[in-house]
Amino acid sequence: MSNKAILILADGMRPDALEACGNPYAMELYARSAHTMQARTVMPSVTLPCHMSLFHSVTPQRHGILSNVYVPQVRPVTGICEVLCRADKTCATYTNWNELRDLSWPAALEEYVFIGGLRTGYDYANRAVADAAIAGINRFAPDFLFVYLGYPDVMGHAHGWMGKEYLDSVAQCFDCIHKIMDMLPEEYTAFVTADHGGHDRIHGTELPEDMTIPLLVYNPHLAPEEITDASILDIAPTITSLLGVAPDKEWEGHVLPLSYTR
Repeated sequence: MSNKAILILADGMRPDALEACGNPYAMELYARSAHTMQARTVMPSVTLPCHMSLFHSVTPQRHGILSNVYVPQVRPVTGICEVLCRADKTCATYTNWNELRDLSWPAALEEYVFIGGLRTGYDYANRAVADAAIAGINRFAPDFLFVYLGYPDVMGHAHGWMGKEYLDSVAQCFDCIHKIMDMLPEEYTAFVTADHGGHDRIHGTELPEDMTIPLLVYNPHLAPEEITDASILDIAPTITSLLGVAPDKEWEGHVLPLSYTR
């Protein structure tokens, strides 16, 4: 049974991009994982509201973040890192989008690494974030770590979702994911997902292209079964339960049924 978790999120990654991107590892990981290509995100399907819902397991209407501008919660909901920290679990975050700085209380994190991509490019920033996460695992093996790869969203807005540049960025994300997975200790269960999809050069609507996200859950002892009826709200309670910590009572998501062989 796994007792640590890593959550890897590729911003704006549509489910149909996994096969279309041409990186064979994407579909290899899909086949080896518990998986769904029909998980649901929240509305508005925008990066910061979706991440707040991912970390706090409530809708944007509850946590109050409705755009990419953070405002303090009027009725605060405890997030995944705070729940785990209170149970003496260690957490870390590795990101290349600065607006995610308010997802967790600083005191709940053993390590927070931000590597910006505006000057260096998000191709570099993605790889640097992956390397930083690997270094963190090797150095202190956090019980939970979050790895954010922002490249696909940047390319989707610049060139269009499902275009060549966008698909190349998704393929690059799976190079980064592959590098992490190759060194990941067996005690970790890996969750690979997205915050939202996109269409044309935008997202934020209720279109299926914006609202449908992939979810892959991998551990060598986890049965590679289809996951049914999954939401982005279900990820936090599933991870805390996996680590032996009860989900927060205000969370709205459910624990996904995962079948471990041992």
